[in-house]
Amino acid sequence: MIDVALHSIRKTYNKGAIVAVDDVSFEVEKGELFGLIGPDGAGKTSIFRVLTTLLLPDGGTATVGGYDVVKQYKNIRQNVGYMPGKFSLYQDLSVEENLEFFATVFGTTIKENYDLIRDIYVQIEPFKRRRAGKLSGGMKQKLALCCALIHRPTVLFLDEPTTGVDTVSRKEFWEMLKRLKQQGITILVSTPYMDEATLCERIALIQNGRIMSIDTPDAITLQYPERLLAIKSDAMSQLLNDLRQSDLVNSCNAFGEFHHISLTRSDEPGAQAELLQYLSKHHHTNVTLQPITPTIEDCFIQLMNQ
Repeated sequence: MIDVALHSIRKTYNKGAIVAVDDVSFEVEKGELFGLIGPDGAGKTSIFRVLTTLLLPDGGTATVGGYDVVKQYKNIRQNVGYMPGKFSLYQDLSVEENLEFFATVFGTTIKENYDLIRDIYVQIEPFKRRRAGKLSGGMKQKLALCCALIHRPTVLFLDEPTTGVDTVSRKEFWEMLKRLKQQGITILVSTPYMDEATLCERIALIQNGRIMSIDTPDAITLQYPERLLAIKSDAMSQLLNDLRQSDLVNSCNAFGEFHHISLTRSDEPGAQAELLQYLSKHHHTNVTLQPITPTIEDCFIQLMNQ
């Protein structure tokens, strides 16, 4: 069963001068954990705001839970939870007061739906009388998620929920999402972090308002069209320059302590030895070259360069 569907959605700003979402179509099944992956400015927030009825699309159609985002927006607002990228709760209200307020808005109570938020709320309950503005980033994140869930939504939209949050809190957050998924909630997450893509069941890679690929993370990495190698030497900056200037190298990008490269004649025996000889002539020492499995980030860059 399809819970979220977009068909040729388009969104522009400044009277059409800026195209934020350009003919985007995809579907999300009921109970699925779906990721919208892309950098800042890719169009993720605009898509989420259209789906949560905060923005009107300039073209195309979309439904959430079977309801049209334009004609049946009131039904959608009663049935979705939305956690925007920027912390948007009342900073001068306490943790408890914020939660009570959002429960009242949706005509429910904390007690009625406490079972849904229990695992998350127990972590912030010791601070329930603290003002929301005084919470740490990880605690704000948990409170915002509780407020988005308090009316028991059928679809949950999380717009860059882990941006600016420490690594431990990011890991905890994704564990919480896995538990929420077991409750049958359809979850859409947007993130600029490529490593989080592998935590979703399916992902859409988006850049400049256009979808580049939609599939499971494993399927996308398997579609990488070239043999990928990781390489490093004692002079990484010079290595990057020399690799990009070589006719032997098809692509080269910096990835942490390694550079990821593909060769123009990767299928030919001796291609790697020829590259090592080239680097030796350019005085590189302690060169390490090894085959690797492409990451989502490798795939994103390759698709973007196309």
